[in-house]
Amino acid sequence: MLAAGALAIVVLPLIGLLQRVHWSSLAGDLRAGGAYTALRLSIITSLGALGLSTLFGVPLAWVLARRRFPGRALVRALVTLPMVLPPVVGGIALLYAFGKNGFAGRVLYDLFGWRFVFNTSGAILAETFVAMPFLIVTAEATFRSMDQRAEEAAATLGAGPGYRFRRVTLPAVAPALAAGGALTWARALGEFGATITFAGNLPGVTQTTPLLVYLDIESGHDATALALSLVLLIVSLLVLVGLRDRWLGSP
Repeated sequence: MLAAGALAIVVLPLIGLLQRVHWSSLAGDLRAGGAYTALRLSIITSLGALGLSTLFGVPLAWVLARRRFPGRALVRALVTLPMVLPPVVGGIALLYAFGKNGFAGRVLYDLFGWRFVFNTSGAILAETFVAMPFLIVTAEATFRSMDQRAEEAAATLGAGPGYRFRRVTLPAVAPALAAGGALTWARALGEFGATITFAGNLPGVTQTTPLLVYLDIESGHDATALALSLVLLIVSLLVLVGLRDRWLGSP
């Protein structure tokens, strides 16, 4: 009975959502009210967040897995903090750091003219902040558990660290990194709190799909909101089903 109760808590809201979707006008709802623009922007920003997460997160995960240094536990805690930090709090932190008057944002604006607030780059940065820890956690565990004998053999043959990383380490961990990347992308795609707090909710600029869903529900345009919610639900489900064997093993 308790197991059934747990299943009900998860499944019943999804059933409620599916019951309210306007199936007959679904295609039209996805083209109306800026829905297509929001979906397109969500794809752009989430892929941008995935790119930044990969560029910066994978090397950091390797350092955390392979190098011992003072404060490593603290660094690990800090980079995974956004996983449990309320997204709105993360957005406020980003605002005070990378806003035009923030200590880092002021320098970037003065030197390069970069402005993150009310800008698509701000939405990408906010999504990176909340999603990158998922890739770091996955990659660190993979780097730590992989068999290092191939790397050692390459080193004895004279291969340098950079060559070993590119030609030996990365190919060995590529499947796990792909799984972590899929999870990271899905998390970035669904980000709401940090994005609206830091980047704003400007149509065509920072208004991603979750933000438009919230706005449409508030304004009574539930058909569009439900259609977009269905898209996000399907994407999330496909990602989780695709990762099931890697996380849980075959049934």
